[in-house]
Amino acid sequence: MAKKRRPQTKAATPQLVDGEVPVVGAREPCPCGSGRRYKACHGRAAAQAVTELVRRPFEGLPGECDWVALRELVPAATASLTLKDGLPEDVPSVTLATVLPMAWPALRRDNGAVLLGLQNDTPSGDISRDLADVLRRALTARPGTPVAAERTVADAPRLQDLLDLDAPFVPEVHSGFEFWVEDAGNQSPEVAASLERANSAALPTVRLEGVEAAYWCETPEKNHLRWVMPHPEEQLLDALARLHAAGASSLGGDTRLVGSFRAHGLVVPVWDLPSAMGAEECEKPAAAFAERLADALAVTTPLTADERRARSGFTNRQVTLN
Repeated sequence: MAKKRRPQTKAATPQLVDGEVPVVGAREPCPCGSGRRYKACHGRAAAQAVTELVRRPFEGLPGECDWVALRELVPAATASLTLKDGLPEDVPSVTLATVLPMAWPALRRDNGAVLLGLQNDTPSGDISRDLADVLRRALTARPGTPVAAERTVADAPRLQDLLDLDAPFVPEVHSGFEFWVEDAGNQSPEVAASLERANSAALPTVRLEGVEAAYWCETPEKNHLRWVMPHPEEQLLDALARLHAAGASSLGGDTRLVGSFRAHGLVVPVWDLPSAMGAEECEKPAAAFAERLADALAVTTPLTADERRARSGFTNRQVTLN
């Protein structure tokens, strides 16, 4: 015998006629008055908005390329952050850090200062919104405590809403993680051992001074230059292909443009360097390459056959980091 369908009932009177629908528990009735659970009604669109991937989460922030580098490439670095509305009276400073102890999303120091961690897993598809949420809660956290990540709502503020967009963003690259503690030279043996382990895993890294967002790093076999660039991907790949086909894509003898990363909507060309080539030796070749690249970016004619082959080689070797 067929089972009887239970007739669907409607809410006697809608709870809301106009305006925003508030967020409630996923299994609770939707406040709009539809009679359905929130997760099957207005919660569906809200959940999708929160989880949808934002391709360029740092777009619009000063130093977008450096934000990407600190998120994906640089082991140990910090940068001072300036809030749009100023600091609360009991917060002396806010500092962005690549990594914090125990991978904490944020930390409120004993003196009230806030450290915000960048290289963490985030609960939604918008890193900027997740970081902004952690930052807001860190500003009011009890001094001496870490701050955990939580899922945010789709219309929550982003970093672009909280930070002063006219303030410069100047990363400081460190050789280790001593910035984790307020007095690195006077720590317990346990903390000292933890710092030693973290420092031993960090590749030596230097930010070049003559060009923006270019980072030299040392590895056991060879050195590398990884350069986060702001140009649109298709235009940049065409320009790199033109230079490569013309024999002008290297940074000097025994260096080679080997490919690129794609990270947070930007392209990161990568060069192999000989072990003897340090960061200082990269400065002049990088500045000269920047001039050649600017000229190549201005060319709008179709690629030649050799340039198309070079471009195909770059795209085949491109690795997406996020």
